[in-house]
Amino acid sequence: MEDALKIINRGTDEILTETDLEKKLKSGKQLVIKAGFDPTAPDLHLGHTVLLNKLRHFQDLGHKVIFLIGDFTGRIGDPSGKNKTRPTLDSKNLIENAKTYEKQVFKILKKELTEIKFNSEWCDQLGADGLIKLASKYNVARMLERDDFNKRFTSNKSIAIHEFLYPLVQGYDSVALKADVECGGTDQKFNLLVGRELQRDYDQDPQVVITVPILEGLDGEKKMSKSLDNYVAIDEDPDEMFGKIMSISDDLMWRWFELLSFMPEEQISKLKDEMNIGKNPRDIKFVLAEELIDRFHEDGDGKKCKETFLNRFQKGHMPDEIELIEVKIEKDTILLVNLLKNTNMISSISEGNRLIKQGGIKINSKKVEDSKLEISKGTEDVYQVGKRKFLKIKV
Repeated sequence: MEDALKIINRGTDEILTETDLEKKLKSGKQLVIKAGFDPTAPDLHLGHTVLLNKLRHFQDLGHKVIFLIGDFTGRIGDPSGKNKTRPTLDSKNLIENAKTYEKQVFKILKKELTEIKFNSEWCDQLGADGLIKLASKYNVARMLERDDFNKRFTSNKSIAIHEFLYPLVQGYDSVALKADVECGGTDQKFNLLVGRELQRDYDQDPQVVITVPILEGLDGEKKMSKSLDNYVAIDEDPDEMFGKIMSISDDLMWRWFELLSFMPEEQISKLKDEMNIGKNPRDIKFVLAEELIDRFHEDGDGKKCKETFLNRFQKGHMPDEIELIEVKIEKDTILLVNLLKNTNMISSISEGNRLIKQGGIKINSKKVEDSKLEISKGTEDVYQVGKRKFLKIKV
């Protein structure tokens, strides 16, 4: 029991309640562990794997995981953490995205202990009568206790009626699956607790709620998200993935070790001690990058990516071939950050200004220090953003 709880607690934010969890573990039966993923984008990224790792922990203890694809809830749109109503999504796109989830999830989970389910299976059967009955289980006052709804209500921002359905339908998923445990991000806590309460209403043993932290993206500040372009997709090219991991800050590296690595905690502590006595943080980051590349690709790919990285970037070499593009401008000059944004080297002007401040943008291998730098018409130079992006631009 002590060993099982230690495994489950690793990388966990909260368990509600640990007493209930111990009781379920002591029962000796194979538990049903549920986690839902709305297929709103085609790729799973490292942020998703924090939750997947927790599911894998339960599988290592012999329990069954239901990887629930929210093709029904995805049509509603999860309001968690949102300050405005999300647009409803087209079911065709949800189905296409779901296919990639099915393929990618087994990079972490064990096939023999995983069942993939779609919540449209039982939600489509609810019908109008079923939804009315489900809606009667909760009241508006309780819904407005939810932080994001409360903030929108008090600031006179719109809350669409259908948004109230999301936590109810997610909770009903737990009833349909008779879940023993449901795992989700900290931003899902309200939804997960609704499931616990609905199970009581349906005379089921309430599920244990386990929340895991939200993984910060490459910027080290905001939640990893495709829309913010601060993500690492688990299916992207190994060298691209390796380079992105090597680009994170030293502080963020330890956060990623904690939430993404399968390395024993004692070994991570040893690496921290080594850095404190002078070991280059870059060399420790290599350990993390190699582990993640090997997990999501093939054993040995991490080592190959490290060699490529050292040859190309650490020795100051530019890639052998750099794409050349021509950019036409109306005036005689253009701001550097505007040029980089127009050529998709950066996602926003603010990102460009931040990278310049950090010394992360170079022209012909020379660091740019002036965020107001203007590039003249008639020039042709090699622009570098971070350690991986190179582009030859003729203005």
